[in-house]
Parts: sequence; C-alpha cells; structure tokens
Amino acid sequence: MVQTQLLRIAEESEMGELTRRWGPLRPHATQERLVRSSARFNVVPAGRRSGKTEIVGKRKLVMAALNAHRKDLPYFYREWPDPRFFAAAPTRDQVKRIYWEDLKALIPTRYVVGKPNESQLMIPIVNGAQIWCLGMDKPERAEGVPWDGGVLDEYGNMKKDVWPNHVRASLSDRRGWCDFIGVPEGRNHYYDLAKSAQARCEHALKQGKQPEWDYFHWISADILPADEIAAAREDLDELTYQQEYEASFVNFTGRAYWAFTEDNNVGRLEYNPGLRLDFCFDFNVDPGVAMVVQEQWLPQKVSGKEPEWGDGVVGEVYIPRGSNTIRVADKLIADWGEHESSIYCYGDFTGGARGSASVLGSDWELIKGKLWNHFGRDRVFFRIRPNPRERDRLNSVNSRCLSLSKKIRLVVDPSRAPHTVKDFEGVTLIEGGTGEIDKKTAPELTHLTDAYGYRVWYEYPVKRKYETTGQRYIR
Repeated sequence: MVQTQLLRIAEESEMGELTRRWGPLRPHATQERLVRSSARFNVVPAGRRSGKTEIVGKRKLVMAALNAHRKDLPYFYREWPDPRFFAAAPTRDQVKRIYWEDLKALIPTRYVVGKPNESQLMIPIVNGAQIWCLGMDKPERAEGVPWDGGVLDEYGNMKKDVWPNHVRASLSDRRGWCDFIGVPEGRNHYYDLAKSAQARCEHALKQGKQPEWDYFHWISADILPADEIAAAREDLDELTYQQEYEASFVNFTGRAYWAFTEDNNVGRLEYNPGLRLDFCFDFNVDPGVAMVVQEQWLPQKVSGKEPEWGDGVVGEVYIPRGSNTIRVADKLIADWGEHESSIYCYGDFTGGARGSASVLGSDWELIKGKLWNHFGRDRVFFRIRPNPRERDRLNSVNSRCLSLSKKIRLVVDPSRAPHTVKDFEGVTLIEGGTGEIDKKTAPELTHLTDAYGYRVWYEYPVKRKYETTGQRYIR
C-alpha cells in the first residue's frame, strides 16, 4: 500500500509518531508504483481529486525533507547541510491555499526550527532542510538558489517557459528531482512533456538503463466513490469530464460550443412575467448586447425522459453599431419594462472599472442607475464576481448544453434570440491552441455567449466541490 511505503520510511528513521494529518489512503497500483519510482523526473497527469497532490506534492516533499541526511535511503539522501525543496503552483495564492496549511500539519512541530516563516512560506527543518511554497506567476522565484527537489502542481496552467527557462537549471547543481502533476489543459506544453516522458522512459528501458523520466496516469473513478463520479457525469459535458476526471489530453478544435446543436438546444419557449428574469451583459460597442434568460422546464430530446429545469433564452439585445451601455439598458427596459417579478444581473466583472467608456461612471454603475430607477432597488439584484478562466467558462456552458448523462439544461428560442443561436453555432477556437476562443476571425460573435457564460459560471460552475467519502486530504 501507498501508506505502508511512506510510513516505512518514518519507522526506519526512528522519528516516532507522525501527526494525525497522516491519515490512510485508498490502495492503488499505479500510485504504489509512483511511490517506489526512482526516476528523477515523474510526469503525473491524473484525474481531479484522486490523490496526486497528497501523495506527490505533500507527503513526498515532507519525507524528502525529513530524511534528507539518511544514507540508507539513497533516493532522499542529500550530502550538503542545507537541502531545499519546493512546492509550486501557478500563483502564490494557489500554492498557499493548496499546500501551506497541509505541509505544516504533516510535519511534527518537534522537527521544525522555531516557527514556519509565514511571509516567505518556508518551513525550516531541524536537520537543515527547508520546504518552500512558490507561486509561478513570478517564475524567477525559483531562480538564484540550487534546489534538491520539488513539484510543479497544475503544471498545465503554468506558463510554458517555467520549466525550461526558470526551474530546470536550478536543479542542475545538486541533481535535484522534480515531479509534474495536475489535470491536463488541452494539448499544450504539459501534453508535450507527457509524451516526451513516455518516449524517454520506453527508450531507456529498451536499452536496459534506469529511466531518468517516468510517466504515471490514473482516473478519478479509481479513487472517488461511485456516487461522486455519477454526480460529475450529471454536471459535465463529455470533453470536460474526459479532461477533468479521466485526465485525458483533449484536443480542443473547431466550435467552442460543440455541445450546442439545433436539434437539442433550439426551440420555442414561454415567457412568464411572474417568474424571475436574468439579464446577462458583456460590455461592448459593436455590437452592444445583452441576453435575457428565464429558467423553466426544458424538453429532453436526447434521453426522452421527463423535462429538466434549466435555462431558457427568451430574449436578447443586439445593437450592431454605435452602441453603449446606456443604449443596451434602455432597450432592456423598453422590451421588459412591464416584467412583474425580480431581475438578476450577471456579466463581465471588468465592466465595473471606471474608464474612458463613459464620464458618467462604470458600466455597472450606469446599469444600476437605469434599472433601479425603472424597476426599483428591491427588485433588481446584481451577481458579479471576478471572471473565470476562459476554458473553465466554456466547459461550464458546454455542460449546460448537454451533460455526459445526456441532460439538456439550455434552450434558445430562435424567434426571440436569433443572434444568440448564431453566436453559439459560430464561435470557434483558435486553431492549434489549447481551447482559447478565436475573437478575431468573426469579431461580431462571442459577446452574447460570453455574457451567458458569466451567469453560468456564477450559478453552475463545473469545478464545484464534491463531497468525498472514500479518501481524505485529496484534491
């Protein structure tokens, strides 16, 4: 078992009882092989919440630091008095959130010199070793000192030059090791590294040599309970599920909203003036747009089952040229001014900043002034949060179009929102990219679907936190 392999080191080191944070892990053959790996560089694309960060990023780092001067453990042994190890994530906030508290909880206080350095995110160990948490939003944080080992977590979300230009050279002086973990992000630099690691490992084995690189992969279903996997399949579209829970390097090409089809997602809808209405904004001039959504029961054309509660696009604003925020708001009031129930507003978070677009205030301030003046403050509410990564927003919207369990949670009325249908059908991805929207080929597109995406991300993000019952301390 993985737990046995890790605790064996602790027992041999005569360190005594570890902290309660060292809970048991669910047995898994590939994880067993990873724990025993003697490769210097391990590439580990694995499913979401399946233990990769816990095993590679946290426990291995702690054991490497605590056992750095044990000659009977050659993989961990370092000959110099000040071994340095790092845990890195795409940003400093991420690495602090993912690693910092857990690393402190995994190390018994008797092995820490004084207290961990909260400002530098560094834990000093009594044997001279140090564990650092680094954010790769500034990859130069890894430069200037030699490292004995580390982990690059969510490597697919890091800049592609982090490894070759900033980290690799810092491992040379001490022949340090490095593990690359995370869920794939399309076919980017992480995909290239994974393919290279597989090829190098196979080549070394054919020559009868010890591989310097190795590759490990497992899916979330191997670790998470069956009901959690079923919940994910209910929420996610096929490609998103394959990437997030099966750790597949999905090739995102062609249409951005590939799950949207005329047969499944276009149809006649009813507007109910007594139910809540949602206005979705993407601040633009040519065209000026807004989408109008009302949740209702939607037919399930794929599964043939009972209707599902979902999003009905019952209207839109589309002003081709010379628009501004005030004109869009005026059009919404003209079309929906007699609405009897509450109105919720969603949209681009960056529209809230004052700028050259208007001397009267930010886009959001203008909208609040217009809508509150007409409908009243007690009926208009704003749900705005920082914008998600574009890929996460796309995944969320595709999952509303058609989930892996064949549920349809989005229908557009073509007579009420014809430009919305055109947007869903026409937005494409950058050829050869990793899932980025092509905003140059057809600049009149993307705005309506972007507006809807902000609402979906607020209400139904695909990366919701699932309750786990089978394994603790995983992500």
